[in-house]
Amino acid sequence: MDKKNTNSSQFSHKDVTIYQQETCYQGVFKMDEYQLSHRLFDGGESKILRREVFERGHAVVVIPYDAANDRVVLIEQFRVGAIGQGDTPWLLEFVAGMFGEGESPIEVAIREAKEEADLTLKPSQLDKVLEYFSSPGGMSEVIHLYVANVDSENVSGVHGLESESEDILLHVMPREQAMSLLENGKITNAATIIGLQWLQNNFHQLQQKWSS
Repeated sequence: MDKKNTNSSQFSHKDVTIYQQETCYQGVFKMDEYQLSHRLFDGGESKILRREVFERGHAVVVIPYDAANDRVVLIEQFRVGAIGQGDTPWLLEFVAGMFGEGESPIEVAIREAKEEADLTLKPSQLDKVLEYFSSPGGMSEVIHLYVANVDSENVSGVHGLESESEDILLHVMPREQAMSLLENGKITNAATIIGLQWLQNNFHQLQQKWSS
C-alpha cells in the first residue's frame, strides 16, 4: 500500500518517530519490535511506546466469478489458525496467496489461481477491487483484492502445490448459495466475507461488463 495519506486523517507517516526497530523472531514469518512515538490529537506527542508487529508479508485474494452463469469458485483447505475455534479448521475461502520476490499483484493472482484452482487467467480477466489492512493493530499485512472473470464449467477436483503440502478442494456454486453460507456463519474467513459482500453489491455491473 502506498505510504501516502489515503484517508481524511490530519496525520501522516511524518507524524511518527521510530527510535528503534528490532527483529525479535524470524521463522517463516517474523516479529519486529518498535520503539516509537506519535503525534496526539491534542497537539502533543505520545510517550515512547513499545509495539510488536507481525511481519508476514502482503497477499492477494482473487474472487473467481463466472458472470455468465452467476457462479463463484470457492476453495476449502485446512487452516492451522482455526484449530479450536468455530466448527472446523477446514475453511471455505477465495483463492489467495503471498507475494513472491519481485511479483506484482496481477502476477500473484494469476499464479495462485493456477496453483490452487487450476484456473488459467490472463491479466485482462482481472479487475482490482480494493486494498486493505487485515489487522493493523499488530500486523503489517496488506490484502490486494481482485475479481476474475472465469468459466467455471469444468472446474472441480483437488489441487494445490505438493511442495507446500496443499490439499485444496474446489467448490463451484451459485452466488446466492455462497451468500447464504455467509449469512449462516459457514464462511468465516475475513477476506472471503469482504469479497462476497463486494460481489453482492457489484455483480450486476460485472455481468454487464463481461457479457458485452
